[in-house]
Amino acid sequence: MTEEAIPGVQPTAGTAGSAHRQLPLRRLALAFGVAAVLFAAVLLPQITNRQDTLNLLFLIFLYIALGQSWNILAGFAGQINLGHAAFFGIGAFVTRTLWLDGTNFALAFLAGGLASLGFAIIIGVPTFRLRGAYFSIGTLALAEVLRITVANTNPLITTLPAEAIAGYNLALRYYLALAVACATMLAAYLLLHSRLSLGILAIREDEHAAQATGVHTVRHKLLTLAISSFFAGLAGATFAFQQVSYYPEAPFSPQWTFDPLLIAFVGGLGTQIGPVLGAVFYILIREQLAIRLVSAHQIIFGLLFIVVVLALPGGLVDIWARLRRLLRRRN
Repeated sequence: MTEEAIPGVQPTAGTAGSAHRQLPLRRLALAFGVAAVLFAAVLLPQITNRQDTLNLLFLIFLYIALGQSWNILAGFAGQINLGHAAFFGIGAFVTRTLWLDGTNFALAFLAGGLASLGFAIIIGVPTFRLRGAYFSIGTLALAEVLRITVANTNPLITTLPAEAIAGYNLALRYYLALAVACATMLAAYLLLHSRLSLGILAIREDEHAAQATGVHTVRHKLLTLAISSFFAGLAGATFAFQQVSYYPEAPFSPQWTFDPLLIAFVGGLGTQIGPVLGAVFYILIREQLAIRLVSAHQIIFGLLFIVVVLALPGGLVDIWARLRRLLRRRN
């Protein structure tokens, strides 16, 4: 494995020159990220009072959290999870149930994330005995079992009480989605820059070789699954807080698995900033196509996704790398 193939691994002495060149870029990216968060948290809600704009931004933040949570397991550890909707749905179901039953929302919100984490640990040990396509199929089957079970046991629509609807505040949901997105991005950053990342990324590159060198593969995969599922559950809890009414089975829909998958691949699988770029691209393009081309927007978006993946195998984040290489050639 080369250092270029493992994002987040610190360069050795032989690459000290490249490290000095990358340091200003990292500082610039960090400063830009902090400025963007401050703008989103303080200035943007003051600039616009339009509910449709706040709702659009809410969706972007929700999908950043969802895409990054999927990327933590699939992009960092190489475990393609096709049952991500199960964690999203459990977070939404537990939070909505406790909240509407009178539990303080903060406690219900945390319980949603912990319930998803607990379910992930329970299923993690048996499913991680499956590898490759079998693991992906197994997680997809578990998610479908949960969806069908919830649909049969809770067939009625869940709606907020009249007093909650009367006092509905979209800005509060906006800030919650922003906080969850920032927390998920921070968790991914800390994980990728910790010593544990060496084992996690080694599993992604070659699980057999990682195990042969002493990496406890199951333990590392369970850790990434726990982090991934916890933030997916928090994203589901945020969805449950934002929706006025929906069928309980809706958060378990395969949409909540394949949307973050598309976001991660379009933005850049296994990168820190890729899910942000992918979420912005996905939501903006999808919403515009849905408005302008109602009957054919899904087909056109699918074709656009294929074009992006073929033109940029590394995702949108690869544009910056290509520009750097072009500038180096000219210099």
